[in-house]
Amino acid sequence: MDANFSLNLLLCLLCLPIQLCTGQEADCPCNMSHGRCDESGVCRCDPGWEGPQCEDCVRKPGCVHGSCHQPWQCTCDSGWAGRFCDKDIYVCTNEKPCQNGGTCFTDDMGEYACSCPEGFRGRNCELKMGPCEKTRSPCKNGGLCEDDRGYAAQLMCRCLAGFSGPRCEVDVDDCVLQPCANGATCLDGVNRFSCLCPPGYTGRFCTVNVDDCASRPCANGGRCLDRVATFHCHCPPGFAGKTCEMLLRNLNAEANTPSWTSHGWAGTEGGVTPPRPHLTAASNASNWATADGGQRLLKISVKEVVTQRGVALTEVQLITLLVLGGMTVAVVGMTAVLVLRGHWRDRSTRYSPPPGRLMPAERECNISFLHSPTLRLEKKQLNTDVI
Repeated sequence: MDANFSLNLLLCLLCLPIQLCTGQEADCPCNMSHGRCDESGVCRCDPGWEGPQCEDCVRKPGCVHGSCHQPWQCTCDSGWAGRFCDKDIYVCTNEKPCQNGGTCFTDDMGEYACSCPEGFRGRNCELKMGPCEKTRSPCKNGGLCEDDRGYAAQLMCRCLAGFSGPRCEVDVDDCVLQPCANGATCLDGVNRFSCLCPPGYTGRFCTVNVDDCASRPCANGGRCLDRVATFHCHCPPGFAGKTCEMLLRNLNAEANTPSWTSHGWAGTEGGVTPPRPHLTAASNASNWATADGGQRLLKISVKEVVTQRGVALTEVQLITLLVLGGMTVAVVGMTAVLVLRGHWRDRSTRYSPPPGRLMPAERECNISFLHSPTLRLEKKQLNTDVI
């Protein structure tokens, strides 16, 4: 008997899950063909089904007046047609879309069409055959013809930018306002213009001055000043030229250094005046002057010194040279006068004659800066008379 009890207990344990599952399915309210119950007894519908018990199919997205028997269907209701059941089969009767006496027709798909009377056009015969339609848009250059939907007595043209006139046939002159500056040439285009800039200017309106100093043309530390289509170099001292490329100090040194060439120097014996030495320079600016006593003076004009070797001084330099030369001559002259005056006083004190008697030297006084053999002979004769 114990063996039979154990066998019955084992069979009950094996059949218990089957009995529990069968009881759970019997208690679930869902349509088991379109969904299932979760642990809390709520229906979980399969895709394409909806509702509390998963018994309602899902219609095609966009379906307006339709239903479904299977998911993603759109079966149109009575009086509706079309893919989404949105076309009214009785549109001609319900809405009467055709205007101006047009006749309405429909097809199986719910589409309608209007047969327009003469002089009208459009989907609903709302447009009249006006001037634009009859003349085939006389507007030029892309202009839009307007006639108030055909009801206007005359047509009008709406022109694109850059054109004007009754039929948009005139190209507007975009240069009439003279937009280009600094003497530039304006070139008219279609709703645009361009400026042909003169040298030295750039930009859309030729208002930008080209920087002529961008390439740094000034050499030797010169400061560049931009001009219109050119430049000016402010050179440092000692340099000149358009780009400060000339070194004035070397040129002035060469110009102020003459070369001497002696063509002979003879004595003064026998009263013969020796030949003058010559100063050889680029301009032959030097000559010699000989006094009666045989002593020679160098005579060089200022103009010859200035223009020696083809180097021209500036106006400021020339004025400075003349002022310094005049001051030098004045100082030398004053010095010579003071020296001669002191020398004459010494002679007067040394050879003071008795009262009432004049010395021959006082009767005849010849002063010369230049000593010659003739003057020496007169001195000897005068000394003999005094003795």
